[in-house]
Amino acid sequence: MTLGSVPLATSELKIGDGLRRNSTMICAPVMAESVDQMLIQMQKAKELGADLVEVRLDYLKGFSPKQDLEILIKQSPLPTLITYRPIWEGGQYDGDESRRQDALRLALELGADHIDVELQVAPEFYNSLRGKKSEKVKIIVSSHNYQNTPSSEDIGNLVARIQATGADIVKIATTAQDITDSARVFQVLAHSQVPTIGIVMGERGLMSRILCSKFGGYLTFGSVEAGIVSAPGQPTVKDLLDLYNFRQIGPDTKVHGVIGKPIGHSKSPHLYNAAFKSAGFNGIYLPLLVDSVSDFLTTYSSPDFVGYSYTIPHKEAGLKCCDEIDPVAKAIGAISCMIRRPDGKLMGYNVDYLGAIAAIEEALRATNGASNGSGSPLAGKLFVVIGAGGAGKALAYGGKEKGARVVVANRTYEKAKELANKVGGDAITLDELDDFHPEDGMILANTTSVGMKPNTDLTPISKKALSHYSLVFDAIYTPKWTRLLQEAQESGATVVFGTEMFINQAFVQFERFTGLPAPKEQIREVLARNT
Repeated sequence: MTLGSVPLATSELKIGDGLRRNSTMICAPVMAESVDQMLIQMQKAKELGADLVEVRLDYLKGFSPKQDLEILIKQSPLPTLITYRPIWEGGQYDGDESRRQDALRLALELGADHIDVELQVAPEFYNSLRGKKSEKVKIIVSSHNYQNTPSSEDIGNLVARIQATGADIVKIATTAQDITDSARVFQVLAHSQVPTIGIVMGERGLMSRILCSKFGGYLTFGSVEAGIVSAPGQPTVKDLLDLYNFRQIGPDTKVHGVIGKPIGHSKSPHLYNAAFKSAGFNGIYLPLLVDSVSDFLTTYSSPDFVGYSYTIPHKEAGLKCCDEIDPVAKAIGAISCMIRRPDGKLMGYNVDYLGAIAAIEEALRATNGASNGSGSPLAGKLFVVIGAGGAGKALAYGGKEKGARVVVANRTYEKAKELANKVGGDAITLDELDDFHPEDGMILANTTSVGMKPNTDLTPISKKALSHYSLVFDAIYTPKWTRLLQEAQESGATVVFGTEMFINQAFVQFERFTGLPAPKEQIREVLARNT
């Protein structure tokens, strides 16, 4: 199934100093053990910018319905959604079902704005109301699937069953086994005849929590504090508003993202979303945890899904999915950037080597006091590249272009040899790296993930061997100071941070994504704040 382009009507509202392009609300769950703690969390949710709070009664200790609901509903600084989730639907309540429903009916009588009732008991609950329900109270009938995301047909049938109960609002929450699962829920949101909440749980479902605003979702959930979530993969209210510019996402917002696995460490969303907002560009940039690049691109083929950055381990798989490939990317054998042209064709580029080589050249010139003449300070240098994946290929190719003598070091010699042959260089294994020093003053570039968070105690080369290098570059930028760079500096080498490669290629990618000049100073400032 592919996600086509779905035209939606929207009203644009002024919010603060910006434009609100959607009516999707942000709901902050409060899950404290006492009423007082819940009231504190409610106030914090309001301060953060949430539109309503979900009061999770099943988390309260010693819950006294009459007394506690009166306080929670009347004293809440925001509209309320009352949920009393039973253990059989993923909640905490493990008591008598009639008492649970009594509490929900009481909340309804006391003026709660929304009540959540599970599909399994919705007919029984509606019958018990006997038509006595204020028009002001909206009943959400919900279904939660903690195993997977069903087929489009099964989801359609489920939504029909929920609508048949008389629900004011439909809620379906499924679990993502693959990032493509969200597309089936987007289709439901875009074509629904009644207000609908559609969430796909888990890290692979994150995009559903953000892009529901593009496809007309009734609300999304954002936690008050990081890590304290009511369901897996829930972002914070702060991230929804400040990182993803949630209010500015509309039906015509262009979707971009970084494709990788893992992807949670990426700082790219911070950079591009801030830059898009600064430039007044109607775009969103997401972290995309992708297992199969081809499946992702086939599923999200709509003209609004327009641009991607590629990171480990998908740079080579991305190249195979392109309709056209820039000659530089073709020579390297990997892409770092993909653009969907207006005719739907996927164009692949590699801008990694531009960012990395430029950063290395700048550092060499600064160290040697050389001018920015026509010759590269890399020319004639022995340039050792660790790794033969996408980034390794980019650096080896860039080194060759600048006249360096390239040596590729890789765990498997065959891959090292294959890349070395392409750039007219030599190959060694990682095991040989510590004893490889045919001369002093060499340049070292690490393009592997050795030393990346959380394994920050690792390094691809011994400190003793670093004494033979005049400059060491590490493509890793989380953390900025890797063990490799710390030990290189202690050994007297000039160090070049992965952030420099990242920043230089970010300028190029921003311009490819938007057709606008990159706000360079702002991008640098945002990266400095987030590393």
